[in-house]
Amino acid sequence: MTEGSRGAGDDGPLVGIVGGSRSDFPTLETAVAVLDELGVRSELKVVSAHRTPDRLFRYAEGAADRGVRVIIAGAGGAAHLPGMIAAKTALPVIGVPIPTEHLGGLDSLLSIVQMPRGVPVATVGIGNATNAGLLAAAILATSDPALAERLAAWRARQTQAVLDDPTSG
Repeated sequence: MTEGSRGAGDDGPLVGIVGGSRSDFPTLETAVAVLDELGVRSELKVVSAHRTPDRLFRYAEGAADRGVRVIIAGAGGAAHLPGMIAAKTALPVIGVPIPTEHLGGLDSLLSIVQMPRGVPVATVGIGNATNAGLLAAAILATSDPALAERLAAWRARQTQAVLDDPTSG
């Protein structure tokens, strides 16, 4: 997948998805996929807290003006990206701890979930960008009845898939 905007039309993304490097993309692409399925425009970009802090500041500070309403930030290791984004915007930020080689992502999880009081970052499970995409969609759905219907239908399909599974129950 190439870096850049996703979704139909000339309208900008509603959900900004950022990772500290391209190596985070395989995890973050699951958020893109669920948002695509729900018809939510998104973008996927590299924005490194450590290597490109000025880009990070510009991205976070300009996101709302570009029409972004929720930001998903994936980070591994020290995992500063979600918190730094949250420090520079009032938009909701959802952190995705990226699995790491040595600690399996526990280091990422703890770095993201332990934000100081006053700078909230919603945090999903290690590597679970799908849930980050669903949470972003749920936030947007509070003011978009058509999206709320699509999200409810998506969830109903998930429930039905379990009920239809001959090994369940």
